[in-house]
Amino acid sequence: MISDFFSSLDILTALLISAVGVGTGFILHELAHKYVAIHYGAHAEFKMWQTGLILALILPILTFGQFLFAAPGAVYIYGENISRKQNGIISVAGPITNIVLGILFVLAAAIFQSSIAGIIALSAAQINFFLALFNLIPIGPLDGKKVFVWSKSVWAVLFVFSLASVFLFSLIASLILTPLGLLAG
Repeated sequence: MISDFFSSLDILTALLISAVGVGTGFILHELAHKYVAIHYGAHAEFKMWQTGLILALILPILTFGQFLFAAPGAVYIYGENISRKQNGIISVAGPITNIVLGILFVLAAAIFQSSIAGIIALSAAQINFFLALFNLIPIGPLDGKKVFVWSKSVWAVLFVFSLASVFLFSLIASLILTPLGLLAG
């Protein structure tokens, strides 16, 4: 079980996992929104929420990677002529970034499986798949609502892929880590 694996990690490893997984996932997610918005001629500005930033960094450490609340802030888009489609594309850029990062981290974990880098990469993959899924929930200010309003089919494909990635993650982790003896009883 992946939770057994995380319970054996020391605090330094958990800190590295949090920094790599949450750091890359959050920063690149928000930068994707910003640069796609700028591409469409909109002004994009990041506004930080300090409490959310602290929670995003500390909760994965305290829970050994079992819980993540990532809301340290967001990119706010300002533009007068942004269409529904453009807003949907701006919004989908973040979750797509997390999905791509998740896939790249799984590949890195497979390459570096016998090292701490492989363990960190696998955990960072899990974090990024979760970030994509969470952000694709079609409620409130989350990206998912704007993507859903623009294109239900794009939203459905990404949501189902993210959901499958999160739920199949334990299987992927088992396949990669069990040969190393890291998940063995």
